Amino acid sequence: MAVKTTAVAQKVDVAKQFKYAEEQTSYMLDALKTADTSNGLVSPRTFEDGKLKLVNSKDWTSGFFPGILWYLYDYTHDEKWLKQAQLFTAKITNEQYNKTTHDLGFMIYCSFGNGYRLTKDERYKKVIIQAARSLSTRFNEKAGVIRSWDHNKDKWKYPVIIDNMMNLELLFKATELTGDSSFYKIAVSHADQTMINHFRPDYSSYHVVDYDPETGKVIQKNTAQGYSAESAWARGQAWGLYGYTMCYRETGDKKYLVQAQNIAKFIFNNPTLPKDLIPYWDYNDPAIPNAPRDVSAAAIMASALYELSTYSTGNDYKEKADVILANLSNHYKAPLNTNGEFILLHSTGHKPAKSEIDVPLTYADYYYLEALLRSRKFANAE
Repeated sequence: MAVKTTAVAQKVDVAKQFKYAEEQTSYMLDALKTADTSNGLVSPRTFEDGKLKLVNSKDWTSGFFPGILWYLYDYTHDEKWLKQAQLFTAKITNEQYNKTTHDLGFMIYCSFGNGYRLTKDERYKKVIIQAARSLSTRFNEKAGVIRSWDHNKDKWKYPVIIDNMMNLELLFKATELTGDSSFYKIAVSHADQTMINHFRPDYSSYHVVDYDPETGKVIQKNTAQGYSAESAWARGQAWGLYGYTMCYRETGDKKYLVQAQNIAKFIFNNPTLPKDLIPYWDYNDPAIPNAPRDVSAAAIMASALYELSTYSTGNDYKEKADVILANLSNHYKAPLNTNGEFILLHSTGHKPAKSEIDVPLTYADYYYLEALLRSRKFANAE
């Protein structure tokens, strides 16, 4: 895919980008009115092979579209978006009791978490707390981490993926809402053990670390979605950057700030990172530059960098976030009423499985809108 590249920070017109997002999401809502929602399908995930693909509430991506609607309401204060956000959020209410997934942070916090932040609806607060209770049941004290997957038991004993860092925010919030420190302690333990076991000396991360649940010892380090066990899967690096930035916000512990800074250093010193700062799907794919980009990783990075820029002086994190956001807005955005009505083009979901390659993904759109909101929020921050 031919993309114009630039390393020069540009001012992004946030109002213009949200106006576009409103129009495109309105088209999406129209498309959903006639979409097949049998089998409990509730949220759009991608547009692949010419088809809009929806997921049920148990899918790890089910909370992102409600989150997008909440972000549109956050920016516009338009009752239209409030009503749609409430409607789509309600569809995944039952997942608060789901103990079979580590992804409750994505599912519940992106939807109910944003809903509670913007409305202070007590019903949303209860869902957040129950979801944190459900997530806590997946914690193993011996290993000190939350189990990620229950599938492929022939392959993994107790797998933990770097993505799981993103689900800790739900636990931190539950302690804030209840005063129960057990959620906080689980989150800190998981962050600490992940920092010890997931990262290489250059601060790139493995995707999957498999533990022995009986002893807590690491059995193997591997990948599921990256190029190889030792490669740096782009979205995984973005999850780590965002996750440790968030952990520093929630704990004030400087080691998390240093970890986030070191992950940023790995990313931006990487020789395969393109000039426009939109990474290829894996930093070590030998096919680069003839490899797909992952716009979702870029959107996550931009959002994380805006926050990280406020925690220390003398850095260029905000400038880098501005470059990413400008390039996403100018070169990776879909023409209106195309792309299955998703906002961004050129994400990569699971290349080894030949799934969701060079397609729009709902979580790319979610973190893009979050980055837009943060660019405005942190505009004058040092």
